[in-house]
Amino acid sequence: MCVAELEAIVADLTGKLEAVLAQMQALERRVLGPKSEKMPSPAKELRREESAEAAEARQLAALERRKERAALREGLREESVVHHVTDEQADCPECGGTADRPLGDGKVTTIIEYVPGYFVKQQHVQEKKACGCGRFIATAKPPARPIDKGLYGPGFIAHLCVMKCSDSIPLNRLAKQYQRLGIPMQRSTLTDLFHAAAEKLAPLAARLLALVARSDIVQADETSLKMQRPNKRGFVWAFLAGVLIAYRFAVDRSGATPLEVLGGTEGTLVVDAYTGYNRVTDVDGRERAGCLAHVRRKFFDALPTAPVEARRALDLILEVYRVEHEAKARRISRTDKHLALRQTRSRAAMEAFRTWLDEQQGVVPPKSALGEAVRYAINQWPTLTRFIDDARIPVDNNASERALRVVALGRKNFMFVGDEECGRNLAGLYSLVATCDAVGVEPVAYLRDVLMRVDTHPASRIDELLPQNWQSPAQRLFG
Repeated sequence: MCVAELEAIVADLTGKLEAVLAQMQALERRVLGPKSEKMPSPAKELRREESAEAAEARQLAALERRKERAALREGLREESVVHHVTDEQADCPECGGTADRPLGDGKVTTIIEYVPGYFVKQQHVQEKKACGCGRFIATAKPPARPIDKGLYGPGFIAHLCVMKCSDSIPLNRLAKQYQRLGIPMQRSTLTDLFHAAAEKLAPLAARLLALVARSDIVQADETSLKMQRPNKRGFVWAFLAGVLIAYRFAVDRSGATPLEVLGGTEGTLVVDAYTGYNRVTDVDGRERAGCLAHVRRKFFDALPTAPVEARRALDLILEVYRVEHEAKARRISRTDKHLALRQTRSRAAMEAFRTWLDEQQGVVPPKSALGEAVRYAINQWPTLTRFIDDARIPVDNNASERALRVVALGRKNFMFVGDEECGRNLAGLYSLVATCDAVGVEPVAYLRDVLMRVDTHPASRIDELLPQNWQSPAQRLFG
C-alpha cells in the first residue's frame, strides 16, 4: 500500500509539474517567442497536402482578387505629366542633327502617387431677396449640418469616426495629422464630434443589434476594454449573424449582457465554454454550439510536454477542417452537399477523435496540459458536434474573435474609454463601421450620407439606412 500511495503521489506531482511547465512555455511563447511559434491556421496546414484541384481553385480565387485590386487601381483619378525632350537629349549621335519630329504619343510610364488630403472651408452664401413693397425679405435656407450649429461637415465627422473605429487611431494622433494638413484641432473637439455622431446614429446601431439577435445562428465573444471613470475593466461583446456585426459595451463580464441581447430568442449560439452564456442557453433558450478552435489551441499548447499525443489530436481535428476547406473550394458551403459531407466524413472524424479522447482519459495525468485538453474536449463534446447536423453552424467561433481584433488594437492604441456612456458610443460606431467592411460598403461615404439623413428618415423604414441595405446618393438617383 505504501508503494502504491507513493506512486500515486509521484504521478500527481508529475502531472502538476507538466502543467506548470506547459504554462511557462506558453507564456514564454506568447511574450518572447517569434510569431512563427504561434499556432498555424488549419488552412495553412491543409495547403501542404491539398490536391491539384484544390490548388487550382485557390489560385483562381487569388487571380480574382488580383483582378479586383487592378480594377480599383483603374478607378484612380488620372493625371498626365508630360516630360519634354531637352536640347541635349535631342542631339543625334548618328548624324549630328536634332530630333525635332514628334513620334507617336510618346512612351508611357505609370506611377501611383500619394497626394495629401486637404481641408476646404466652404462659404455658404444664402441669397436674400426683397419684395417691392419694402416689407418682406426672403432668405435662402441655410446649409444642412450633421450637428446643429456645428462647424464641421459630415465628411469630416465620418472620416474621424472611421479612423478611430476601423484603423484604431487615437484622436490625439488624429489631431496631429489634421494639424499637419493645415487646420489646428484639439483632441477635445474631436472627442465631442465623435460622441455626437455616435448619439445621432445610435438608433441604427440598436437596430443592427436587434437584427443580429433575431437571427437563427449567432456567434458571440467578448474582450476587455478599460474604463477611465471608474478606473476598472469594462467589456466589449461582439455578436455576429452572417455579415452583420454588432457590438455591445458593458461594465462587467456577467451573463447579463448576452441575456439582454439574446434573451427570449431562438436558434443556435456559437460560443466558447465561458459560463456567462449559460443564461441564454439554459432550458428554453438557444442551443449552444462549441468552438473546435479552442480545443485545437489547447492541444497545441500541450505539444511541448506531450508532442506525440498532442500531434495525434491535432491531426484528428484537422480532418474536420479538411471537409470545411473542401466545401469552400467547391463553393458548396452551407448547402445540402456541404451537410452531406459533414454527416459522413466529419461525423467519422469526430467519432475517431472521441474514441481517442476516451482512450487518453484514463492514461494521461489529469493536471497536465494534455490532460486538461482532453478533459476540456470531453466536457464540451455535445456542443462541439452540433455542426454535424446543420451546415449553417460554423465549426469554430473564429469569426467572433476576428471581429474583436479591432477592439484589441484599440486597447493598445487609445488604451481606454472615458466611461460607460463613451463605451456604448464606441460600440455603436464599431457596429456600423465593421458591418460596412463586411458587406463591402465604403464606411466614410456611408457615414457621410446617413449622418445627414437619420434625423428625417421615417422610423418605420430605418432598415434602409443600415449598411447592408444602404444605397449611395448616385444609386438612389439613377436606380
